[in-house]
Amino acid sequence: MSECPPLPDLTTLQTRFVHGVLFITLHRPEVRNAMSAAMVRELGEVMRAVRDHRSVRALVLRGSGGHFCAGGDIKDMSAARSAPRADGAPDPIAVMNRTFGEMLMTLEAAPQATVAVCEGAVMGGGMGLACAVDVTIAVEGATFRLPETSLGVTPAQIAPFLLRRLGRSHARRLAVTGGKIRANEAATMGLAHAYADDGNTLDAILSATLDAIRACEPAAVAATKALLLQLERDPLPAVLDQAAADFA
Repeated sequence: MSECPPLPDLTTLQTRFVHGVLFITLHRPEVRNAMSAAMVRELGEVMRAVRDHRSVRALVLRGSGGHFCAGGDIKDMSAARSAPRADGAPDPIAVMNRTFGEMLMTLEAAPQATVAVCEGAVMGGGMGLACAVDVTIAVEGATFRLPETSLGVTPAQIAPFLLRRLGRSHARRLAVTGGKIRANEAATMGLAHAYADDGNTLDAILSATLDAIRACEPAAVAATKALLLQLERDPLPAVLDQAAADFA
C-alpha cells in the first residue's frame, strides 16, 4: 500500500489519503472557506511536500460546509492594508496578492493530476483555483462568480488562469459584468469539464475520473503537464526538442 509523505501541520485544511489520492479540503466553513493568508500558505506547503512523491497520483480540492471557496479573506486584506511599512517597502496588499498568484502557479504546475469539486460559492480566488486545476467538476447549486470589478478592484492573479481556461471572449464578458455563472453553464462554456446534478452523479463522475487518472503512468502525466506549460512560454522548436527527449 502506497503511503502519503509527511505533511505540514495544518489549521485551515483537512487532508486524507486514499488509494494514491490526496483529498484536500478547504476548512473554514464559517466564512464559506474564504482564503486567508494561512490557507494560501498551507496549500503551497502541501503541494510542495508531495511534489516529488509519485505515490501521490492525484490531488482533489474540495470545500467543507457545502461551499468550495468564497474568495479572499476580507479581514486579512484589511489587516494588510493597515499594516505599517517602511519607506520603499512593497505594499503588503500587493505582496499578499502576489503570494496567492504563486500558489496558483504551483497548483497549475503540480506534477500530479489535480481535480476541483466545486459546490456552493466559487468566487474570486475560488474561481482561480477552479481554473488552475486539470479537471473541474461543477455540482448543481454551485455559483461561479468573478466579483472583483464590482468591488472596485481587478482579478489580478486570477485573470491569466481564467483567460487560459475560457479564452478571451468569455473572460472579457465576466470581467466587465462581474459575471455570475451557474454550474450547468460553467460546464457548457468550458470553465468546468463535468456537471453533476446531484450527489450520486458527483460520486460517479469523481470515481470515474480518479480511476482514469490511476490508469495513467505518473511520470508520463508529470512530463506531459510540464510539456503543455512549456508550450505557453518557449519557442516551438525548443518545446519539440524537449518533448523528443522526454519521449525517448
